[in-house]
Amino acid sequence: MRNGPNPLPGQDKGHWFTGPGMLHGIRLGNGRAQWYRNRWIRTRELEGHPFIRPDFSVDLTSTPANTHVIRHAGTVLALCEAGLPYWVSPSLETVGPYDFGGRLTTAMTAHPKEDPVTGELHVFGAGFAPPYLTYHRVTAEGLLLDSRPIDVPGPTMMHDFAITEHHVVWMDLPVVFDPAPAGRGGMPYRWDEEYGARLGVMSRAPGSTGVRWYDIDPCYVFHVGNAYEDQQGRIVLDAVRYDDAGFRRTWTDIGGTAGPAAQAAPAGLAGALEPGRIEALAVLHRWILDPATGRVTESPLDDRAAEFPTHNENFTGRPNRYLYTASGEGIAKHDLTRPSRRVYETPGSRYTGEAVFVPAAGATAEDEGRLLSLVSDDGGGAGELLVLDAADLSVQAVVELPHPVPAGFHGSRLPEPAQGA
Repeated sequence: MRNGPNPLPGQDKGHWFTGPGMLHGIRLGNGRAQWYRNRWIRTRELEGHPFIRPDFSVDLTSTPANTHVIRHAGTVLALCEAGLPYWVSPSLETVGPYDFGGRLTTAMTAHPKEDPVTGELHVFGAGFAPPYLTYHRVTAEGLLLDSRPIDVPGPTMMHDFAITEHHVVWMDLPVVFDPAPAGRGGMPYRWDEEYGARLGVMSRAPGSTGVRWYDIDPCYVFHVGNAYEDQQGRIVLDAVRYDDAGFRRTWTDIGGTAGPAAQAAPAGLAGALEPGRIEALAVLHRWILDPATGRVTESPLDDRAAEFPTHNENFTGRPNRYLYTASGEGIAKHDLTRPSRRVYETPGSRYTGEAVFVPAAGATAEDEGRLLSLVSDDGGGAGELLVLDAADLSVQAVVELPHPVPAGFHGSRLPEPAQGA
């Protein structure tokens, strides 16, 4: 199941991040694609209630719910960082807003992190008004157990974060809230280098709110690959890093207002990263935070365009060897121990979306599994579900869809529970 923005017929596309959410679902079983369907998520925003009011207060139930879709504790949730999740059925029908029994009173990130060992879901909410950042922890059974405000100096576009076995890693970066662009039809954010850039490390211990901050070179991160603690006790964070020019160019391409004029990128965020176009401006990057010295080191992991990093989520918060990314070039597999990369290239006007990793049954190797990616076509051709071997990126299957599929954001494989479970 994959989520993404999809304007209603005749509706101005506007900024790519703001269209109403549409789910695309493909049921696979017994070696066949059994059905494909797509559904708009029936949010209050879809019914005409704006999620950002003129005074920039937020109706948490009016989110477009257009960014991600996950399942936790048996509940499928469509996510967007502007408000509450929306509960949807496995057949893509909307149930309604979901606030964990009234316990969630802030927005919820589209990028929660589930610990593969404890089953806990780690969540944050970012807001335009204090508290600007709130951390939430959800048990494996789906109970929102606690909520803690985290002190940051102002409202920023904090889109993602990371966890390790013992820590939460925050990214307080210089894309700040500004109502002026919204008044011109854009998103209410702008690059502000004076805000500074820093990474924060917070203990996962119950009740912890203290954060140790590490100043880094100015940058922006939409998406984290993974983070973990190494044998020296240092925090290693791998993510896609944009410098000032890269962020401004990409923000313009997808409908923002910052940066020089540029031709719109119909393929969205990953499609904007065409080979040779801004390839040095959005790349896989590594930060190593050393609590013993208080120092941070950073370096690029690759020099080619990258977005939508994914990994085998059995390794979330633990040392991992491989990441997978998407761009206008195709899907790349990155070996972080060398480093090196292998690429599956998409032909002509076709481009891949995020590659979702599916572990093989009984797998013993980290890359033993499959990658699922929805393929779109700038030429108007029908979409496909592409199935690759995660080890060598060879094509294992292609599901031909009945019509074009627009560029989207994030998705998940949602295996059915075993009979009798």
